[in-house]
Amino acid sequence: MTLLKYTPYVYLILAAFFIYDAVEKWNVEGATPILSLLMAGLGIFMFFFRKRFAKKMQDRSNHKS
Repeated sequence: MTLLKYTPYVYLILAAFFIYDAVEKWNVEGATPILSLLMAGLGIFMFFFRKRFAKKMQDRSNHKS
């Protein structure tokens, strides 16, 4: 169960990688950094979604006990 506490941070690491990828592709002719930016946005969204969902589940389990 402790592994699940760290999985949202994987999304942040992936978002950082895709932001780096987008910056690298920004001035390259014919490259499309928009996909990397979309994936970075999805990673950041998933980080906050997973953190909020985990907090809800923790509150729910504490409330039942």
